[in-house]
Amino acid sequence: MQKENGNVTISGKTIGNGNPCFIIAEMSGNHNMDYSRAEELVKAAASAGVDAVKLQTYTADTITLNSNKDCFMTEEGGLWEGQTLYDLYRQAYTPWEWQPKLKRLADSLGIILFSSPFDCSAVDFLEDMKVPAYKIASFEIMDTVLLRKVARTGKPILISTGIATIGEIQEAIDVCKAEGNDKLILLKCTSAYPAPYEEMNLSMIKNLQNTFGCQVGLSDHSMGDEIAIAAVAMGANVIEKHFTLKRSDGGVDSAFSMEAEEMRVMVQRIRNVEKAVGKIDYSLSMVQKKERQFGRSLFVSKAIKKGEIFTPDNIRSVRPSNGLEVKYYDEIIGKKSTRDLEFAKPLEWADICT
Repeated sequence: MQKENGNVTISGKTIGNGNPCFIIAEMSGNHNMDYSRAEELVKAAASAGVDAVKLQTYTADTITLNSNKDCFMTEEGGLWEGQTLYDLYRQAYTPWEWQPKLKRLADSLGIILFSSPFDCSAVDFLEDMKVPAYKIASFEIMDTVLLRKVARTGKPILISTGIATIGEIQEAIDVCKAEGNDKLILLKCTSAYPAPYEEMNLSMIKNLQNTFGCQVGLSDHSMGDEIAIAAVAMGANVIEKHFTLKRSDGGVDSAFSMEAEEMRVMVQRIRNVEKAVGKIDYSLSMVQKKERQFGRSLFVSKAIKKGEIFTPDNIRSVRPSNGLEVKYYDEIIGKKSTRDLEFAKPLEWADICT
C-alpha cells in the first residue's frame, strides 16, 4: 500500500521524490488514422527518451452520443469548432485493434505503454492487454463508475484535475481508496488547448502534494517545454505532453503537440534540471570544497617588522583562503607580530603574540 506522499511504481519505474521524473508522450489522435504513423510515433517517443507512451481507449459511441443538439457541438472559436462531439471523436479515436500491437511494439523498444479508458468496456479491454497503469482524463474525474472500475484493477492511477474543484478531487481519491487502491498520482492540468501560460498555476503542484498526500505531476497542454521544465523544478514527478511527428502533418491535436525533436530536447533539459534540483544538503561537495581555496582570508598587505602592531594598513581580507579566517580580524588588530612578515604572506597564529 502507498503511504502518504509515498512512491508509486509503474513497470519497475518508481515515481516520487528522489526518482527521475516520469515523462509521458501522449499520442491521442495524432496518428491521423494511419497505423504505420502510430508505430512511427511509438518509435519516435522511444528515441526521444520518454518513459511511456499513452493512448486513449474509446470509440465515438463509448464517449458520447450521435447528436447535433447544441450541447453536443464543439465550442465556437475553439480548435475543433463546427463539429459534433461524435464526429470529432470518430476522427480522433485510436482503433482498438491497433492497441495490443502498439503495446507489443513498445515492449520491444523498452518503453511503457498504457492508456486512458473512457468507459468500463475500455477497462476490460485494457486489462486483457495487461497495461501496467491507467490515466483518468480531466473530463472523467467525476465519473465514479469508471473510477471504481479502474481502482479495482489495483494498478496505479494518474488522475488529471483540469476541471475539478478541490472537493471533487478529494471525492475521486476517496472513491479509489474505498476500493483499496491508493496508488494515485494527481496531475495538475489546465484544460485549454493550447493552455495559456497565465493559467498554468504551477504553484498548485506543491499545494496538491500537501493537500492530498499524493505524488503530483503536470499534464501540460501549453506550447513549448519551459512550463514542463519549470514544473519539474517545482516538484512535479510526472510530465505528460501531447506528441506528434510534425505539427504541419495536421491532426486533431497537432496544433498544441510537441514534435519528436522537441520532445527529445525537453527530456534532456528535464534530466539536467533534475540534477540541478538535487537534494537538501548543507555539506560541501568535492567541487565546492575545491573552490573554497578562492575564498577570503587574512594576508599581510604591507611588510611587518617583529613587534610591530597589526593594523588595517598591514593586514587585509583578500582572496585566496590560505591565511587565517576573516572572523579573527577584530581579535588580531592591535596585537603584535612575533617575527618579520613579508608582503603577501598568509597570516597564521604563530605570527601573532597572544
